[in-house]
Amino acid sequence: MTGLTTHVLDTALGKPAEGLTIALFRIDGEARMLLKTLVTNADGRVDGGPILAGDSFVVGTYELLFQAGDYLRRTGASLPEPAFLDQVPIRFGIADTSAHYHVPLLISPYGYSTYRGS
Repeated sequence: MTGLTTHVLDTALGKPAEGLTIALFRIDGEARMLLKTLVTNADGRVDGGPILAGDSFVVGTYELLFQAGDYLRRTGASLPEPAFLDQVPIRFGIADTSAHYHVPLLISPYGYSTYRGS
């Protein structure tokens, strides 16, 4: 499979992060262009296959912006105002359009982790 996918896991609750909003941007110099907004399903993934695929899956710099604060508040997490983690941006490059880029997010109220998965 080629394209861009993501998966969000709530490490504080030990389950997929359902209902977390994600915005995908393409970065071009100082310009940041919104490509789409998605919401995670019960498995912490987005419906409909890869976030980017086919003709839209091109070399470049991208950003996934995860609305962690909104999600964490809905789960009942006790957060200060402002929350320590509210929006979590992950900026990354796609250099090989024949490859699969999987950018997962592991989230809790006070920390997160990401990596290039498979």
